[in-house]
Amino acid sequence: MSERKATREGYGDTLAQLGREHPDIVVFDADLSGATYTSRFAAVCPERFFDFGIAEANMVAAAGGMSTVGYVPFVSSFAMFATGRAYEQVRNTVGYPHLNVKVCASHAGISVGEDGASHQCCEDIALMRSIPGMTVICPSDYIEACAAVRAAYEYRGPVYMRLGRYAVPVINDRPDYSFELGKGIQMRDGSDVTVVATGLLVASALEAAETLATEGISVRVINIHTIKPLDEEIILRAARETGKILTAEEHSVIGGLGEAVCSLLSEKLPTTVHRLGVQDVYGHSASAAVLLHEFGMDGEGVAAAVRRLVNG
Repeated sequence: MSERKATREGYGDTLAQLGREHPDIVVFDADLSGATYTSRFAAVCPERFFDFGIAEANMVAAAGGMSTVGYVPFVSSFAMFATGRAYEQVRNTVGYPHLNVKVCASHAGISVGEDGASHQCCEDIALMRSIPGMTVICPSDYIEACAAVRAAYEYRGPVYMRLGRYAVPVINDRPDYSFELGKGIQMRDGSDVTVVATGLLVASALEAAETLATEGISVRVINIHTIKPLDEEIILRAARETGKILTAEEHSVIGGLGEAVCSLLSEKLPTTVHRLGVQDVYGHSASAAVLLHEFGMDGEGVAAAVRRLVNG
């Protein structure tokens, strides 16, 4: 895990590649193409790139219209604006008619860092999960982001993809890596406890598992890159085989991965679950590394949460 790249960079690189391959892709941005990396698509397909300025709601509505005449729009902005400011349009213009629009939002979570609470969107997954028929993806690294963008293009229907600003470890650089919508990936086997993680917390969970192995604690790590639809089978199997679950996400514990896992297990296999995430508070301005440590989302924090669960 020595190389580090942001998932937003995988988004921009793959959009540029797809643009060369598929003439039906159009990309919309809201005056943030340098930060979202859609500028890489604009450089190779300028005639299919549209900058709407700071008008996110209008951008999403226009994407809905474009999708009805055969185009596949990828809509890009910061998570706070794509899911917060434009929620009505995502719900009513894209979600309700089940249009083929991909909302890809960068700068999600507290790892936005110095931009502070106004931009540290930790509610986006909850908002998008609540829209009927919406697929929700949160890739764990650059490689997974690239694969997820291709999968989103191939899928017919609305997609929300959560991308980060912070450069995170590349953890999926192996020949047998495969991405499938709705299918979690077991990254490491273990027998004492399972960490069900998404996004940058997958790398933190793997780091924690290495540390805890030296203490005699066997940790299974599961990467849930698709939060909706949730891979119920892999979670139920982990609950049966390890008996304890820690969910880990760079998102509010309200409405995110942890709540999805708890809902599943409470109905089908009651299991002890602890949720690691943002505990109903706002973030604040600091570096991403400092915030991840403060909120217990680095490897050290995940290891501490596992110890509390195992020893409690």
